[in-house]
Amino acid sequence: MASVDDKQQPAGETHAEDGVRRRDFLNIAAVSVAGVGGAVVLLPLLNQMNPSADVLALSSIEVDLSPIEEGQAIKTVWRKQPVFIKHLTAREIAEVETIDVSGLRDPQTFEERTLEGHRNWYISLAVCTHLGCIPLGSAEGENKGEYDGFFCPCHGSHYDAVGRIMKGPAPENLAVPEYEFTSDTTVTIG
Repeated sequence: MASVDDKQQPAGETHAEDGVRRRDFLNIAAVSVAGVGGAVVLLPLLNQMNPSADVLALSSIEVDLSPIEEGQAIKTVWRKQPVFIKHLTAREIAEVETIDVSGLRDPQTFEERTLEGHRNWYISLAVCTHLGCIPLGSAEGENKGEYDGFFCPCHGSHYDAVGRIMKGPAPENLAVPEYEFTSDTTVTIG
């Protein structure tokens, strides 16, 4: 009777001492080449999802505040969205500080909506949180609503001077983007 070790191997197959056959090596090599080829194909596809150069250029903007007089507001554009920048008066600051935030739909204090050391500057996205209309109130003679801030003409949302929703269908305050003052007269948004 022949032992298992005495059996003859089929022609073309050789066993290495560790038991890996030539066919196993070819399978591993083919899968490795396919994996590298797949990565080479996927890399450009994934890379095309990165933001383009024009979008990256808009990721932050620098605004010179020196021409904006007290009580004046301007509208600028950041990331293809309108932005309000308002130079608050002492009267406006006093009015918004006295509002009881506990009764507001989206309670935020004046301090939470402005930066320390620059409380006289209010910056927010100029997009109503109801359906995305652009509120009025930044230009001379525009309707500022019942709270002397901003008014959305689409559905009647009224905001105060620091963009807190006071009346109307808007569910939230005007969004405040990330920003920092690089000098007393320059702000970087984004």
